[in-house]
Amino acid sequence: MSTASRPFPYKLVATDLDGTLLRSDDTVSARTREALAAATAAGAAHIVVTGRAVPWTRHILDDLGYEGLAVCGQGAQVYHAGEHRLLTSVTLDRQLAGLALAKIEAETGPLAIAASRDGLDGEVLVGTGYRVQEGPLPYVAFEDPSELWSAPLNKIYIQHPDLDDDELARVARQTVGSLVDVVMAGRGVVEILPLGLSKATGLSLAARRLKLRAADTIAFGDMPNDIPMFGWAAHGVAMANAHDELKAVAHEITASNDHDGIAVVLEQLLSG
Repeated sequence: MSTASRPFPYKLVATDLDGTLLRSDDTVSARTREALAAATAAGAAHIVVTGRAVPWTRHILDDLGYEGLAVCGQGAQVYHAGEHRLLTSVTLDRQLAGLALAKIEAETGPLAIAASRDGLDGEVLVGTGYRVQEGPLPYVAFEDPSELWSAPLNKIYIQHPDLDDDELARVARQTVGSLVDVVMAGRGVVEILPLGLSKATGLSLAARRLKLRAADTIAFGDMPNDIPMFGWAAHGVAMANAHDELKAVAHEITASNDHDGIAVVLEQLLSG
């Protein structure tokens, strides 16, 4: 009897991308691909839920042959990969974002700033001093602050020369938490989002389109921005490489992203 024909207890498998589905070399292992294929063959839907906006996610989905729904931009975008179109998109109020940045800088001093523009082909703008992670993801440098506000945005990224990510997120949340949401989404990645937006809100919209519920869902992640998704899903699985804040609320901890942590759990569930 093949693993694909065994009963599978969830109708929806939600996976974060960086640090979770992707290995450190930004690839998805053959073992993980096979385990996800077996889960979908057993009747489950797979939804990628990532902080990356669509332009930084689309090439990975295409490589996977992924044709379903993806939640991108930290919940801001529900994207139909098979049809290459946005189904929903939430933007950040730019006046509110400017006020939030001013208030944070009043507490911390100058920040380095980047921003993700809305849309299927929205550019990522990177300001002076912002440390961009090495890799193939495209971005556009800017110097004139007015460029930042010239088109609709999904989110703003902030960095500080001295404060670490956790401390910067804490100070920002404490300072402007009533105006915007602030999340730590990865190393060097602290984000300002529309208030109330999270991976959970985006995932719930995508699940509703598939007529699936939180009770049907197992979710995998590695960073504090995955906490709302774990709170929404029936079962949250943190990777071994996950942030301590996520591990603290996880139902289960699996192997790391480089050791097929998603596949380890799915194979166990498929084998009954």
